[in-house]
Amino acid sequence: MEHTFHLPVLGLAFSIDSPLKIAQFGISSVLSIVDDELIERMREYYSTKNSLPYIPITPKAKDSRSKRITAYLDLVQDIVNQQIDSLRNSDLDDSADLKKYFNLLPEFSNIKKTYNAYIQETDIDKKANLKATLMMNINPGEIHVNIMSKVDKINTDQAGNRLEHMYSDANAALRGFAHSNLKGGIVLSAGMNPRLYSYLSEFPQFMPNKQGQFLKRVILKVSDYRSALIQAKFLAKKGIWISEFRVESGLNCGGHAFATDGLLLGPILEEFKKNKGFLQQELYSLYRDSLHSKGYTIDTCPSLVITAQGGIGTSAEHAFLLNYYGLESAGWGSPFLLVPEATTVDDQTLQALASAQKDDFYVSGASPLGVPFNNFRKSSAELNRLQRIQKGRPGAPCTKKYLISNAEYSDEPICTASRVYQYTKLKELELFDTESADYQKKLEAITEKTCLCEGLATSAYLKYNILQRKEDDAVAICPGPNTAYFNDIYSLQDMVDHIYGRKDLLAHSNRSSLFVNELHLYIEHLQQYLQDNEFQMDDKKEKFVTKFKEELLRGITYYESIALQLYPIDNDVQRAELLTELRDSLIRITAL
Repeated sequence: MEHTFHLPVLGLAFSIDSPLKIAQFGISSVLSIVDDELIERMREYYSTKNSLPYIPITPKAKDSRSKRITAYLDLVQDIVNQQIDSLRNSDLDDSADLKKYFNLLPEFSNIKKTYNAYIQETDIDKKANLKATLMMNINPGEIHVNIMSKVDKINTDQAGNRLEHMYSDANAALRGFAHSNLKGGIVLSAGMNPRLYSYLSEFPQFMPNKQGQFLKRVILKVSDYRSALIQAKFLAKKGIWISEFRVESGLNCGGHAFATDGLLLGPILEEFKKNKGFLQQELYSLYRDSLHSKGYTIDTCPSLVITAQGGIGTSAEHAFLLNYYGLESAGWGSPFLLVPEATTVDDQTLQALASAQKDDFYVSGASPLGVPFNNFRKSSAELNRLQRIQKGRPGAPCTKKYLISNAEYSDEPICTASRVYQYTKLKELELFDTESADYQKKLEAITEKTCLCEGLATSAYLKYNILQRKEDDAVAICPGPNTAYFNDIYSLQDMVDHIYGRKDLLAHSNRSSLFVNELHLYIEHLQQYLQDNEFQMDDKKEKFVTKFKEELLRGITYYESIALQLYPIDNDVQRAELLTELRDSLIRITAL
């Protein structure tokens, strides 16, 4: 691929059709396949828009979830193929989209250099040869899909009988992708799911040819090296190769915030950098043996790449991550929420994001999964949640049930954001002293949960006017804290120019380094942990705090050691600021 950045998955709706917007320009993206109702409606919308036949797949159809996903992904692949064919058959001198394709490319790209030479060339024959080269090198961006591994509800038939494991949410989504014509990879995130990982090995689509090439690749999103090794070894023993490890900052990202125990992004990437060869060989040994037992042969070790994402904000940071750590690509997520050409955000939410202040972005307890969740105070879903509490009706109707997990009050799990759960839990809470601070704290913890299944999909419904009667129009959105520094609505060209250093969208922003921002988030995370456990601290928790602080201090020492590489001699002012902020952080940590 010519581009050195990719668009990670963004919620449920926000990147659901990103491939249809940016794959034709050679930019890779990831769409979520968690919500098959959203997927089905998007298939209907784009089928109509492109004058293609649409046959509904109803929830009552056998294996409807898998079939809906397959049908939408096939449609996406077909439309992108048509877009690329159209570009290849366009006149380079007249087509705005064709010019856009080449103008978006980084200056160091050989194809971009050829394009610049084409523009300047006056000789007719030489210009024709350059044009032929350009047209042969028009390729779409990769299209990947995402499954949150642990979002894996067991489903039932019409009579309420539990279905086989292959019909669970995650397994059905995987099957939908495997049976589709989409040529990309599946990004597994949110931790290890042995049932899903074992099911992967049942699909020949993930098996290699003799040259170690794949029809469909498996990509693992991880927060640290140890987790990556454990999960990848499990999969290798099943005959599944991880083609890419996507290292994501535990806290400096959008969506759920899977914090590490104090491990910071820089030291984590350093560990991947040092151990990549060992990692590849150890996995290959397990993988090869497993393939042989399945009757497959492979002549060479498949490729393995490392990428990173979470909180990147400048072209200098982008270039440093790629060059210093040897990354294949870097993910830019939340800033693209402000790029309508790339993502799907309804107009009201888009305007709210563009005008937001730093305090509008915060880590919350809103997720029913019980994992810290990056939230946006100005979202209509958050305002709606507060209004329901004021009216004495906290909680939301639970219709999609993707995040049901609590079996505290019934044999069947329910969602902690549901009205049923919160009503029952609050009745139980009334047995406590309602005037105590502890009571208020518990009340807020219960009512802070919000419906993400509906809220994270609504933006697309509003954007494309496909919201159905009686459906809630409240939008939940989960931008990372880095979004605070981007305060406008941008064109695709603007954002890509910013990534490649052709434009500076943050010229007037007082923004610390990517690494310092993440460090600050981890200090705040530790402070919150200490506050929450102030009266319940035991030996186990004290050991956790001690280890957490040690990792943060090691991280500071590491950043001090690479300060000159991060900010060379000609950036001595920025380097001095970095070192000052690191020293200030060290003081904050030791004082905890």
